[in-house]
Amino acid sequence: QVQLVESGGGLVQAGGSLRLSCTVSGRSISNRAMGWFRQAPGKEREFVAAINWSGGSTYYADSVKGRFIISRDNAKNTVYLQMDTLRPEDTAVYYCALSSTPININHIDSWGQGTQVTVSS
Repeated sequence: QVQLVESGGGLVQAGGSLRLSCTVSGRSISNRAMGWFRQAPGKEREFVAAINWSGGSTYYADSVKGRFIISRDNAKNTVYLQMDTLRPEDTAVYYCALSSTPININHIDSWGQGTQVTVSS
């Protein structure tokens, strides 16, 4: 059974940094695109970042471009989200997503349970 487990969330001051991790068990992620999404209270889940199977291509939402970096270590079956210069509006539950294809995240195969990120001012 496929399982995605996020970690690294917490409380941080505005301007600070956090690094999220997503470790997948039950299948290899080496031939799958991966992504990060987030959901703030009262809002719909929104796209944050995506990375193709090899890590050679990345894509970011405009709201995080230049501040967040998505990366992966296929040998560890893990995807990361480095978040710098955090803002209060980044506060949300962050979810890891396993794609059904190697090149995009248009169709999600599995979701993680989420990890809370809270940015205080």
